[in-house]
Amino acid sequence: MIKPPSHRLVPTKVAALAVGVSEATIRKWVSRGKITRYGAPHRRSEFDIEELTEIALQRRH
Repeated sequence: MIKPPSHRLVPTKVAALAVGVSEATIRKWVSRGKITRYGAPHRRSEFDIEELTEIALQRRH
């Protein structure tokens, strides 16, 4: 897994807002393998805004 550039990474709260779901849903998606979590264990989780954009577009259909 190649880490995306840092300017594309957003924290959990922003990820949830971008997709229109709760932070808990973002964490569930990570545990189910639906999205990729970046960041060291026990540190702030970050998510690729491009991956989130794709999920948001899929949810609209």
